Parts: sequence; structure tokens; C-alpha cells
Amino acid sequence: MKNIKTKFAGIGVLAVAASLLFSSLVPAAQAVSYSLPNAPTGVTSYIGSKGVVVRWTPGADVLPPVTGYVVSAGAGSCPIFVPASNHSNVTMPVVAGQPGGTPIVQAVNAYGFSAPGVSNKSFTAVQLATVGYSTNKNVQILQLSDLHGAIETGSSFGTALLMSNWDADRKASAATVALSSGDNIGAAPPISTQFEELPTIGSLNLMKLDASAFGNHEHDRNLAHVQKVIGASDFQWVAANYGDESLAALKSGNKAAKPFTIIDRGGVKIGVVGANTPETIEQVFPGNLDYTDANGAKKTIQIEAGVAGINKAIVGAKAAGADIVIVLLHQGWTENADGVAKGLYNFLASNIKGATAIYGGHSHQTFSTVIPGDKFKAPVLLGEVRNAGVEYTRSQICIRNGKVVGTSLQHVLKAAAPTITTGVVSTVTTQDPAGAALVKKYKDQLTTKLDVKIGQVSEVFPRGGTPAVERSGENPMGDYIADLLRTKYKTDFALTNGGGIRDTFPAKNYSPADSTLVRTGTGALDVTLGDAFTVYPFGNQVATTVVTGENLWKALENGVGGNYPADGRFPQVSGLKFSFDSSKPVGSRIIDVTKTDGTPIAKDSKEYTLTTLDYIIYGGDGYVNVFSPSKAKVYGALLDVFVDALKADMAAGKVTKLPVLDGRVKKVG
Repeated sequence: MKNIKTKFAGIGVLAVAASLLFSSLVPAAQAVSYSLPNAPTGVTSYIGSKGVVVRWTPGADVLPPVTGYVVSAGAGSCPIFVPASNHSNVTMPVVAGQPGGTPIVQAVNAYGFSAPGVSNKSFTAVQLATVGYSTNKNVQILQLSDLHGAIETGSSFGTALLMSNWDADRKASAATVALSSGDNIGAAPPISTQFEELPTIGSLNLMKLDASAFGNHEHDRNLAHVQKVIGASDFQWVAANYGDESLAALKSGNKAAKPFTIIDRGGVKIGVVGANTPETIEQVFPGNLDYTDANGAKKTIQIEAGVAGINKAIVGAKAAGADIVIVLLHQGWTENADGVAKGLYNFLASNIKGATAIYGGHSHQTFSTVIPGDKFKAPVLLGEVRNAGVEYTRSQICIRNGKVVGTSLQHVLKAAAPTITTGVVSTVTTQDPAGAALVKKYKDQLTTKLDVKIGQVSEVFPRGGTPAVERSGENPMGDYIADLLRTKYKTDFALTNGGGIRDTFPAKNYSPADSTLVRTGTGALDVTLGDAFTVYPFGNQVATTVVTGENLWKALENGVGGNYPADGRFPQVSGLKFSFDSSKPVGSRIIDVTKTDGTPIAKDSKEYTLTTLDYIIYGGDGYVNVFSPSKAKVYGALLDVFVDALKADMAAGKVTKLPVLDGRVKKVG
């Protein structure tokens, strides 16, 4: 039978309880469909002389094929990877001081992990202590990325809950390190942006973060700000793809970014290598990467593509004594399609040599899998989380006789925190007092300024999803802002970038202190200045310019190219319609472009007027040499235009309506 090709989003490895909550998201695997693996069944276990013997029955075959099985028992355990070609049983090692737990088995393929098959038996710490384990070691990695200043507890864990959860996690393993794959700051709510992002850095210090890569949003402000952030950080910043000269500019006093660092924890030396996306130069305001070298010459930070710098740093870390090396890569998974997990993260990870685990970021999506090894090469764990602190990964690495024999990964979800109290993943719901105090200190300073009601909306303006709606197609907020700009500045067209929309509206990541404001329900919802700052945190200015038909096509090609459907450059437009086919090669995806009335827009030299943002005019998000900077006129802040429109509706007694999508952006193919 001909294969029916269906796409499924990678949901990573979920805990037993979490998988029960979200099992409806996992498609029923069929031999004729691409899917995540089926869960193993009939899992049994007992304590043997050398560890816990685990047996299982594989699930039905799927495509892409199962490459192996991960057998683990939660935090502090010593997981083992079993190639699919081996028998369906294994002796899972036990480590000194291992907590009690229940063995689970998960099948893994290129798309990710199956739901767990759970053993019929659980074991206490006392029972596990009867097994020899002198040569076995556990390393636990706590990892997040793209926090974007989400330090308030709400839809996000926030500082206080992450602190208490990570402190609890650390009790399971002496060799625990906490890491971030970048974008800790930038594109953040006011509680971070209004204080130069220092509340977020202070939060990460309280969380006892050990190391972080840079993301593109670490460079949302100038280099002096990056240096200030480095100086305020108690953790180590790592960047192996900046090159020695560029890296030398990233320092503050005796603190400096490095290609790698080594953390000696629980008797294991853990090397950590970082790498940022080279697209940063397109994704920050021009000049943000500029610095002056020791000779007074103006230079620009260079961020290398590829993995040469990463692989060099891995070699260096091992030469410096690292037992294992972890890579923090600010690149993302985009989608599972046609039997392949796609994204720059996945491509680069396949070319990185010598890492035990590679954690991604940037694309704001959940993904995990294992690159299988062989008798000469250990399996490599891949993992990525969503943005804004809604989840983190908790990984276990098993080292036996100095060799990595297995890894496992759990996504710990904030959404599941109230209900998950038992099983493989347990989440702590008590907020750490020190973390809560830090957040309150800054929150109290914002209330008077930002809890000001600026209007009402008919319902929540959506954002996010898998893939994110504002980065993959027409979006209501995108329509609203583009129409607002085109009307106000009386131009033919308007274009903004979907990635500029950073939250729902009202915002999930802004919580007004005023409890009388209506934030949920089916009627009109109150919105505040704090919501507006959270949705549009960048401070971009509105600009008008001219664009030829040829360059408009070029601009739209840029918008649907790159890392679609996870890239922030996706165009939200007004005054025009376009269709595209993402299955076609980058640069030839636009099918047609017309005015709103259907009049074709040719690829010619005819000029049209256009409203956009200064960031885009000057080449941000890859919109290079298309929007005539020499003919541009810059006006006021986008935020002011947005707020003024909402206030005008409120003054007129109107509720601002959620726009109905009108098909101005159409995906075909």
C-alpha cells in the first residue's frame, strides 16, 4: 500500500503522569503512517545481581523505524539504551544512593519517544541498595531555553517555582547541573525589560544556573548591555562559534564568556559547550553586535555557521579533563515530516562529534529523541523545550566504567504541576520564598505604571502553538497591527514580522495586581499597558518607505524561507494577499501576490508605498536590500500606535474586535 504521509509534532519524552494527561496528542501509530513509536507493553522487572532486569514487548512497527529503547527509572537513575536489533530485555545499572522508582521503557525513532511502558513493579531505595554499583555514575541535567524573562509564576513556572523544583531535583543526584540554551532575556515582559533584564539574571542566579549559551535575544541591546549582563551573572556564558576575537569583547571585569566550561559536580567533570545561531546578525537591530577592539578599531561580532567551533571546543573540553560534554545549541527543531525530524538543530546535531547530549532552543517547540550509537559510540540525547518557562527538561546520563551507556529525558510541564504528584516526574508546587521576594520587589515597582486599563478586547488574541500561528500563517494580531499601520500612514501595503508578537493579548505573561480587571471568560476582556508592553516589548519604531513589485516578492520569499514554520520573519501583511508552498525550495516558494481586490502584483519596477518597522527597513530578520532605507521616514513607536488605537476604541465605548482571518495569507501544497 502506498504510504500516507502525515505530519506529527514531536512531543518529546513525557513523564508517566504527563503522558496520561496528554495522551490524546499522540497519534495512533499505523504501519502506513509516519508517527511516533507505539509504547512497549508487558513491562516487567526484578532486581538481579548486577542491577534491575527489565523486560518488555515491543509495540507494533512504525515509520520511521524504531532505532532503540530507553530504559530508565526517573531522577537519579542510570538509564540504558538498547538498540532495536537487540533482545527486548536489559539489566539497568544502579548507582549509589539511587532513589526508589518505577522502571519504564520507551521506544524511540527519528520523530521522538513513545509514551512510556510502565513496569509492573516499583523498587525502594533500600531494595536498590542491595545491588553492586561501584562503577556506575549518574549525571542529571536540568535544562531550559528561551525563558525570555518569564519570571512570574502563572502559565510559566516563574523564578519561585523553578527554584523549588530544581532544588528538589538536585536531591536525587549529587552530579546535577542546570543549563540554558540561550534567550534568557530579550522579548520579555515588562518585569524584565523595564529593569534592563537584570531581574531575570538575578532569577537565574537564585536558580543556581551553572552555564548558558547566548541566544540572538541576548543581543537585543548593545554590547555594553551584554557586558553588564555578563558582569551580573553568577553562571558561565559559553559560545564556541564566536571566534576568539569576537569572544574577547564579551567580558566584564574578571568575568568573560568562554568557548566551554567544565563543572566538577558529584565526582564527574561535565564539559559544557555553547553556540548561538548565526542568524543573530539578521535578528537584532543593526549595530548591536558592534564593538571597539583594543586598537580602537570598530568591529562586529562574527558568529560562525556550522559546527567547526563546536567540535573544536568539545575536543578542548575533553583535553581539559571533561568526562562527558554537553552542547547548548541555540538552534531549533521545526517539524516532523516525511519520516524526518527537520530543523537546523537536527542537521547540526548530526554533525557534532563527541557530545553526550545536545540541547536546542530558538524555535520555541518541544522535541526530543536519541541519535543511536554503536559499540564504539554512545547514543546522543537531543532535547528542546518551549519558550517562556512553561517547561524544562530533566535528563539522566548513565556512566558505567567511564563509558556512557544510556540517557533519558523527561519534559517537566508547568501545566501539569497541580496534578502530577506521583510517578516518574514529580513537580513541586510550593514557591521558593527568596524567588517570590525577588519577583515581588520588581512587580511592586510596575503596578502603578502598567496596571492602567487601555481598552477591552472581544476575546483573546492568540499566539503560539505547534507550529506557532504567528510564524506559520495569517494571525489575528498580525492582521490587526498591519491594518492599523496601513490605515494610519495611508500606504498601499503594510508588513510586520510575526516573531514580533510575543504573547497572547491579554498577555499570559503579565499578571495585573488589580483583581477587578476581567481577564478570562466569554465577554469583553480588559487589557492594560502591561499587556501591550508584553506583546510588543522591542521598542521598534514605525517607518514608511517604498518598495518595487520585484522587491515585494523578494521580501515575501524571505518571510516564508529560512526556518519556516518556526522563524520570526514570517510576514503579517495588509493591503495585499499572497500564497506560498513551503515544500518548494527556499527562494521559490511564493506562488502569487495580489492586491486585496485580486489585482496581480508583478515582479517589476513599479513602486508602491509601504508601512513597516525600522528594524525591518534596515535589514532585520533577513529583509535586506528590499525596503529602500534611503527613502524611509521613521515615525513614533509601534507600541504607541497600538496603545492609542485601543484607547480610542475605549473612549468611543467600543470593544476592540478580534479580527476574522480573511485569507490574505494562504499556504498551499
